[in-house]
Amino acid sequence: MSRQIDRRAFLRRGVVGAAALAVGPGLLAACSTDGPGSGRGSGSGSSPRSGGTLRAAFVGGGASETLDFFNGPSALDLVRARAWHGTLGNLDPSGPDGVRYGVLKGIDISDDLSTYTLHVRPGVRFTDGSELTSADILHSLSALAARSKLPVYRLAAANFDLAHAKADGDMKVVLHTLRPIADGRMILCQGNFLVVKDGTRTFRKGMPSCGPFRLTEFTAGQGSAFERYDDHYGHVPRLDGLELRSIADSTARAGALTSGQIDFAHDLSPVTARTLDDNGKVELVPTRSPGLVGLSFQMNMTVKPFGDPRVREAFKLAVDREAMVKTVFYGNAVVGNDLPSMGFPDYAESLPQRAHDPERARALLKEAGADGMKVTLTTGPETPGMVEMATLFVEDLRKVGVQASVRELPAGQLYADFPAYAALPLAGSYQMPIPALSTYQMSTAGGSPSAFGWKEAGTDTLVAKARAESDKAEARKLGTRAQRTRWEDGNQVLPVFKPNLNAQAKGVSGIRDDLFEQFPGFSQASLA
Repeated sequence: MSRQIDRRAFLRRGVVGAAALAVGPGLLAACSTDGPGSGRGSGSGSSPRSGGTLRAAFVGGGASETLDFFNGPSALDLVRARAWHGTLGNLDPSGPDGVRYGVLKGIDISDDLSTYTLHVRPGVRFTDGSELTSADILHSLSALAARSKLPVYRLAAANFDLAHAKADGDMKVVLHTLRPIADGRMILCQGNFLVVKDGTRTFRKGMPSCGPFRLTEFTAGQGSAFERYDDHYGHVPRLDGLELRSIADSTARAGALTSGQIDFAHDLSPVTARTLDDNGKVELVPTRSPGLVGLSFQMNMTVKPFGDPRVREAFKLAVDREAMVKTVFYGNAVVGNDLPSMGFPDYAESLPQRAHDPERARALLKEAGADGMKVTLTTGPETPGMVEMATLFVEDLRKVGVQASVRELPAGQLYADFPAYAALPLAGSYQMPIPALSTYQMSTAGGSPSAFGWKEAGTDTLVAKARAESDKAEARKLGTRAQRTRWEDGNQVLPVFKPNLNAQAKGVSGIRDDLFEQFPGFSQASLA
């Protein structure tokens, strides 16, 4: 069994680390000084281990952090869950089905695209010794994910008739689709559909889990600690332990990295990342396409005057995208075209790039009777660049006659009350890097709460047809037509795609091998 982490020492190290870095509240009470390499022997897995405890820092959600990842909106909530629980699979462009399976060994699709059969990987065991079965997958999907308040987890229920899902013995789950879809593997294997034991209702330390690590400590707003799970399926982690720290400030995360208090800093601001360029002890490891994050502004079509397409177009034309890339990201970003999922095969790359045209924007606002309109843009530092982009966007809007202002919420709070967020007139947002048509359905189709009032049955129909098309070329044509309607009439301004500017100590490796770079895993990570 892996070493236990003493709770008092765990908390005591955090006080010492916080004082040393002088970064104020938010620094995890877990600033371990443990060195790498405890020289552990191999368990039931097959890979060599570096040993030691890897320490990583993320933006958390403060006191709102939760072990219930189905309802946890912060990046740290999901990262913690991915270390603790097994996943159905991850998106993997190099995989034969475009995915890499986790607790599943494969997914079969019927010829008429009406039935998906999920095959459970044999030998996956929870930490209480019980074997994972079809009942656990059914419970995780139908009883928990389907009832989540977060759109990303409700995606399975929007595609599959979970009320009539059934187990075919212990090793198969049969899901019937609500309409024919060819891309269901992409839905189920996005890296965020995790599995807990049948009957789970509450999430707590010590609950059975089947991820690469066991949770040993958790303090909301501070951090969590893990030890290696020696009976993890597939391969046993190389690390002895893992500590995840909640550090909201980008400069503080970088300071913890350069001072040796942590080994991995997630999602640094562009300004902070530039300060690390000449530091020989660390290296930048930005995410790569298609793992780029779309930063956007959502216009609520139920709030006047955003129901007018002329106003929405004016806001899209007002934004100076090139200036945002240069000013906020120092050129380390890509101009967006008001559509998510750049870099994925179904992204509508053939559409013309929308120009920066403040004169046309001003004319459209006047034509719509909206010149001089007042609006507040609500945003928060959920990922670096969001607040800075909002500040520039407000300046762009003022130049075309809009009386705009910025309201900044604390880190982790923008999505904490999701119904309140979805009712805002104008809000900042970011898009997870997943395929375009999946993104549309998750956030937009059928008047979803996260659609900010967009309801367009014709576009929904086009997306459904594209997703039901087995011929990839025809699916692409239909998908591009659907995205054109969003590009022309939609309520999303998406000016920039940016990488997550992650940084790690020299000698750290394997984090990228766990896929889902925006919310990294550590099952294959190692220390020097």
